[in-house]
Amino acid sequence: MLLPRASAALVEHVERHGSDEDEALDDLLGAQTLAHQQHAVGQHRHDETTDDRSAHATGGYKERRADCERGAAELGVATLRALSVADLPRAKAVLSDRVFRRVRHVVTENERVLDTVRTLGTLGPTAIGDLMLDSHASMRDDFDISVPEIDVAVDAAVEAGALGARLTGGGFGGASIALVPTARWNDIAAAVTEALDSRSMPTPHIFVVRPSDGARRDEQG
Repeated sequence: MLLPRASAALVEHVERHGSDEDEALDDLLGAQTLAHQQHAVGQHRHDETTDDRSAHATGGYKERRADCERGAAELGVATLRALSVADLPRAKAVLSDRVFRRVRHVVTENERVLDTVRTLGTLGPTAIGDLMLDSHASMRDDFDISVPEIDVAVDAAVEAGALGARLTGGGFGGASIALVPTARWNDIAAAVTEALDSRSMPTPHIFVVRPSDGARRDEQG
């Protein structure tokens, strides 16, 4: 989550240095340093996004931000970025269960982003599926921002052959994204639709996306 002042700087930075076609832009450090890296994923990568059209929960992120700030204060750090996975046993000992789970999500998600960057650079995009699934489980169980429709879509996509899948966007509904082999696209899309329809959940809007040129400032005149 970005603080308002950092957000403006990061948006300007991404406009200036946005990703290139078939590359993923990593801005993990953007809010503090504006450092960025690009990692090629290639045209063989196909993503599936399932929009469940659920409403965003009012005030949900305000509560989670407050929990994260409380956790950082009780652990004696300015932000949770100062913590690593090695700090989690101490955090569990001093924090309430809810605040600890929020902290654990942020700390492990930061670690997963670093692991994903390393994996993209060494093994390529087909090797990040488990990291996507771990991320979804953390958002679902620790940050409590998933909904049943998204969980069904993620599980159905993986069962049908997706390499990985996870919630994306703001949470509390919205969309999931899956890493899908080209040859499995139709089967996976059909499986996700069937899984949701069989549970009387909203019919998803499913489409293929791939990394493309990022946002840029259009200088006219």
